[in-house]
Amino acid sequence: MAGPLSHIRVLDLSRVLAGPWAGQNLADLGAEVIKIERPKQGDDSRAFGPPWVKDGEGKDTRESAYFTSANRGKKSVTLNLSSAQGQQIVRDLAKHADVLIENYKFGDLDRYGLGYKDLSTINPRLIYCS
Repeated sequence: MAGPLSHIRVLDLSRVLAGPWAGQNLADLGAEVIKIERPKQGDDSRAFGPPWVKDGEGKDTRESAYFTSANRGKKSVTLNLSSAQGQQIVRDLAKHADVLIENYKFGDLDRYGLGYKDLSTINPRLIYCS
């Protein structure tokens, strides 16, 4: 059964605590949530353990239980936001998103042309949560 937000697409540029949890709540309600992570490192909370997720043999993995719980139900992609190609992919995704969640320091995404003023010009109906 589809959730009440099954018609909503969320672009999740957040990391660590509150932002990922907000996106997880939207995913739990049926929204399609696309999480953007840094190449090679991912979200900082991947390393917030113990506790660690266990593998099929019951051994600890390198994935924190917190990360997997706060990001359940999301799709994930790695992008380098400091590269022109990564920035363009975010713009392309934002064109088709209903909501964007980010928790960078004030002005950080503006430096990459990914702030509210930039993205609202390509998608005026985008709800930009910062």
